[in-house]
Amino acid sequence: MLLLEASLAQSIVDRTMQILHANVNVMDARGVIIASGDAARIGSPHEGAMMVLAQERTIEIDDALARRLHDARPGINLPLRAEGGIVGVIGLSGEPDAIRQFAELLRMAAETMIEQARLMQIIARDARLREELVLQLIGAAAPAPALEEWARQLGVDPACQRVALLLEPDPAVADAAAQLAGQQRLLRVLAAEPGILCAPVSLREVVALLPVSAAPDVAKHLRTRAEALLARLQRDGQVALRLALGGVFPGSAGLARSYQSARSVLRLGRQRGGAFHCYADQTLAVLLAGLNEGWQADELRRPLQRLSQHDRDGQLRHTLAAWFAHDMKSAAAARALGVHRNTLDYRLRRLGELSGLDLARLDDCLLLFIALQLDAAGPA
Repeated sequence: MLLLEASLAQSIVDRTMQILHANVNVMDARGVIIASGDAARIGSPHEGAMMVLAQERTIEIDDALARRLHDARPGINLPLRAEGGIVGVIGLSGEPDAIRQFAELLRMAAETMIEQARLMQIIARDARLREELVLQLIGAAAPAPALEEWARQLGVDPACQRVALLLEPDPAVADAAAQLAGQQRLLRVLAAEPGILCAPVSLREVVALLPVSAAPDVAKHLRTRAEALLARLQRDGQVALRLALGGVFPGSAGLARSYQSARSVLRLGRQRGGAFHCYADQTLAVLLAGLNEGWQADELRRPLQRLSQHDRDGQLRHTLAAWFAHDMKSAAAARALGVHRNTLDYRLRRLGELSGLDLARLDDCLLLFIALQLDAAGPA
């Protein structure tokens, strides 16, 4: 049964008294006045309301009946119904013959406001339940049958494959209230997008679950939708956002893994800059990020550290990164660097000497490549 709250009751009183210019009281299901145009009466029992509740009908109080009741005044008291039951009573003060034509309109207006408040509560409750469902789905190694049933009750297809998209607002906004307001605006926009489930992970992050379509190129389709969403958010005023799109993984644990991959992509995105980052573009860097601590990481970084001791201006490191970016094809790397092919060959020989590795060997190239990836990722 709906609980009639004092704030809603006082809103009913204030709005109706602006039109009727007569005192209005609202009583709860116990017959206690919880809102009134006469503030001194709030908290007092109302005998007329108790009669309404007991007899479940409208009660008119004239002068004669008012004198027999405690602290009663002439007026009409009507039951307020919601969800199939009586949730309270509304009373209009005045001689019954003079106010009878307004009393039923008063009840209808009050019940309409109560119904609107009830619907808003349902919408807010469902939104909160959907948010909690999202958080459960991204944290579940394998969704339990109870979680799948919960999803169905909320109109969410648990069999639909989804991918995680993390959104991080402008880090320059330090005020918590401003961050919360911005996050609420972001959630409203996301909730309006068809097929998207969303929830706040923290004050700084929001996760959106995008349905995976049967398009021939799934990765391209998801990238296009994420970029379109970013453009939409920027048009709506969310100008400083960073988006990280996770990977698409099969199986019951796929969504949780997608979320974890999106988190790793977001960490890399913070270091590399830019507004949009995708697991499909940074798969190796994300996977290698798991090696970013312990003695193994120290050993993997050692060749690059030896190089850095003799590469104060970073020229050789930049050359190495360009060479790897062009699949170790010297002609393409030289063009990208704007240097002669011989200059590139000299730098690569020098790089091998300083690092102690042979760039003609695949294993040594792989060590340097991993060292670059770990260094770019920063601390774990």
